Amino acid sequence: MPEPSAKDVRQQFLDFFAQKHGHKVVPSAPVVPHGDPTLLFANAGMNPFKPYFLGEEVATDKRVCDTQKCIRAGGKHNDLEDVGRDTYHHTFFEMLGNWSFGDYFKKEAIRWAWELLVDVWGLEPERLHATYFEGDEAEGLEPDLEARDLWLQLLPAERVHPGNKKDNFWEMGDTGPCGPCSELHYDGTADLSGAAKVNADDPDVIEIWNLVFIQFNRSTTGKLEPLPAKHVDTGMGFERIVRVLQGHSSNYDTDVFTPLFEAIREATGAGPYTGELEKPEDVAYRVIADHIRTLVFALADGAHCDKDGRGYVLRRILRRAVRYGRQTLGQEQPFFFELVPAVVANFGDAFPELRERADAVAAEIREEEESFSKTLGRGIQLFELSARRVEEAAGRGGGKTIAATDAFQLHDTYGFPLDLTELMAAERGMTVDAEGFDRLMGEARVRSRGGGDGGEAAAMASLREEVQRGFDAGWYAGTNFTGFETAEAPFQQNQIHVFRRQDDHWLSLTAGESATAGDAVAIVLKMSPFYAEMGGQVGDTGSIQLRTGGRVAVRDTQKVGAVHVHLGEVVSGEVATDPDVILAVAVDLERRRAIEANHTATHLLNRSLRDRVSDDVQQRGSLVEAERLRFDFNHGAALGDDELAAIEGDLAAAIAARRGVFSGNAPEAQARGIRGLRAVFGEKYPPVVRVVSVGEPVDKLLADPDNAAWEELSVELCGGTHAGNTADLGAFALVGQEAVGKGVRRVTAVTGEPAVAAREEAARLMKKLDAAAGLDPEAVAAQLDGLTKRVEAATLPLAERAATRAKLATLGEAVRKHRKEAGAQATDAVLDAARAAAEGVADGAVLVTGIDGADGKSLRVAMDVVNKLRPQSPAMLAATEDGKVSLIASVPKDKVQAGWKAGEWVNAAAAEVGGRGGGKPDRAQAGGKDPAKLPAALDAARAWTADRG
Repeated sequence: MPEPSAKDVRQQFLDFFAQKHGHKVVPSAPVVPHGDPTLLFANAGMNPFKPYFLGEEVATDKRVCDTQKCIRAGGKHNDLEDVGRDTYHHTFFEMLGNWSFGDYFKKEAIRWAWELLVDVWGLEPERLHATYFEGDEAEGLEPDLEARDLWLQLLPAERVHPGNKKDNFWEMGDTGPCGPCSELHYDGTADLSGAAKVNADDPDVIEIWNLVFIQFNRSTTGKLEPLPAKHVDTGMGFERIVRVLQGHSSNYDTDVFTPLFEAIREATGAGPYTGELEKPEDVAYRVIADHIRTLVFALADGAHCDKDGRGYVLRRILRRAVRYGRQTLGQEQPFFFELVPAVVANFGDAFPELRERADAVAAEIREEEESFSKTLGRGIQLFELSARRVEEAAGRGGGKTIAATDAFQLHDTYGFPLDLTELMAAERGMTVDAEGFDRLMGEARVRSRGGGDGGEAAAMASLREEVQRGFDAGWYAGTNFTGFETAEAPFQQNQIHVFRRQDDHWLSLTAGESATAGDAVAIVLKMSPFYAEMGGQVGDTGSIQLRTGGRVAVRDTQKVGAVHVHLGEVVSGEVATDPDVILAVAVDLERRRAIEANHTATHLLNRSLRDRVSDDVQQRGSLVEAERLRFDFNHGAALGDDELAAIEGDLAAAIAARRGVFSGNAPEAQARGIRGLRAVFGEKYPPVVRVVSVGEPVDKLLADPDNAAWEELSVELCGGTHAGNTADLGAFALVGQEAVGKGVRRVTAVTGEPAVAAREEAARLMKKLDAAAGLDPEAVAAQLDGLTKRVEAATLPLAERAATRAKLATLGEAVRKHRKEAGAQATDAVLDAARAAAEGVADGAVLVTGIDGADGKSLRVAMDVVNKLRPQSPAMLAATEDGKVSLIASVPKDKVQAGWKAGEWVNAAAAEVGGRGGGKPDRAQAGGKDPAKLPAALDAARAWTADRG
């Protein structure tokens, strides 16, 4: 059987279960589990099916198969430390799986696994071992004899192994679904002697498939009860089975990784990957290839590098890879982002979201990489100083531990995650004082505490508790909201209850207590026109004025149960709790009108999406604020240009038609009888609901609910405030769209003056871009970065944004073409200079010279020319560019055997220009930051060779 490609293996797995055994192929869930706060990343094939196992949802398909994107880095499942050191661990991997939800069970799962591996893929049966659960008396668990006996029909007894609870019993958590599992292991030993290595974490005998039989439910008492419907959950490591089918002993030798290795070689100029386990350069290759996959898949699914949570895990991974590129492969310039196209090319067919997000992913990686590169070199220098101090102390009998203060400075000043410092220390046979580091981090957090989210969350929780306590005690009733009728009320009788903030909690003010100017307060009123945040619409702002002189600026309005809570601060006078007070209230009317326009636009957008995209569109979330509106809905692909134009056309037509916006209350059952009415999927509504209609009065709809004409209207259940007429929207523009989860899209829009301003800014930018097109390429290059930043920072209609980006791309391509042509001329000059220098010395003589006009990359090519012309000559070439120095040294084999080392030689020169480098004994590179001292560096290079004869 010919060796299958990785793409073939993936497709053959899916086709086997779909075409031969009636499974539905489902796409991978995002590796970023947006709906599961218990997970940093999807780390197993079962993650997207968790609701089925927990009984929260009913599976619509009884048999499915998939390849699930997984990341194990951070949290309970973490393979980060093992990556690069062995042949089969990865932070990102694919999990091939077939699933049964209450359909087939052990017999079919085992038979089909054997059929695929042996009959379809042609694996040698004598290399397969199976395990089954041996039982656990202490837990009252019986052995899985059914699975054992099924395997004994296929395998001899010596290759069917009992396994303990750790290896062969799967549990989702302390309670819930669980069951025994049966693993398949592949014996890769030459003499088939791997029986003793099953489940021993040996690279020659690896687990390739795990069949989980979910047949029990563990109750809160710990008792196991049989499930009424039994499930099958299987997971096959994609990278591992490809390795087996392609006949390799390492996952990294397969075409899952070889295209990435070639991209790394091209981006860094490093020597080729040789597959050695201990060779530092090969370790770096494996780490970088693994880490770029993780970054690309995670960012494409909506994650971002950040300072905490999953974002910090990704930032740590990126910085590990960049450090390997700098220190081990000698690549000083940003290179990691250049690997994104290789990942997309290798995996984009199976995961189209990679192609959709490729540019954005590369841009984020480049930004992160460039940011870290600014401090990486200085951080490495600090680490080297610290390491040398440790080595000196060890020579005097001291320990071999990097000080906590150094580790903290590396983290705090230079952006080195602790695990990166620990990795660098381990490479030198050292450890890090992690306990001391944690203590310093804790002290830093204490110093910075005060404005953080944690304090605000605690304060809000305290306020909600106090407000609810007051309501339960009868201090006040639910707020009578008058905001549908008016946005302000003159001085009149009201009831006020005041809470004052003290640090991270709130105090209820009683008789004799008051809040004064500067105090943060929360106000409860008997009657209020302030809308409290609810249903996606933000809360109102404004003012509360007491007749006695006290005045409160309201910054936000929140809802606690039935109570509207006005948050703000006292700006003058005093404010106190009073059951009978005269006060005036006023909502910020301009802000309220903008919010209302955006809310009505949201309803019209919802209506248009049903017409232009699909009648199945359902709202999945929304945000309505003064500046913009945001709408989430179920849809599996980005909206096309035609769809976007049609939606904007619908909104423009509705605005021009000057349709009235009507509202009215009705019993929920009666309201739901209106033909075409929309409600938020999964939302729970009160017995009496508010209906908002654009175009016809609600009473008219209720009087004739089955009228087909209502299907052409926007009719929704909604408790928010709205514009009185569609003309009040003024204008509408879609300014953003993105994916926010599996099958969920988000669009962002603006109305009124912001929409007009967005179109005007687009016109101005296009005019500037048109003007730039007529300039000299270098003049364009000088403006391009600023124009790009302005375009990306601006709020623009989507169509106009696409046009400006296309124009920027055209300008950028013109600049690149110009510079490529100029660069080719410059490279020719560099090579001519290198050729002349080589021809100026005898073969075997030392050559040390500067090359005008070279950069780091062309300098490497120049050295290849020198090596070809003078293979016996030790050579060092140098160049300066943009205030930096590049050095490269080459030492012939006989000199290496005599003790010469290119790394020592190049560092002797680099020290003169404030730099440092490294590499192999026969070739090394270095950089420096003081071009003025290049002549001294070349003299130091010559002196170094003279000392060695």
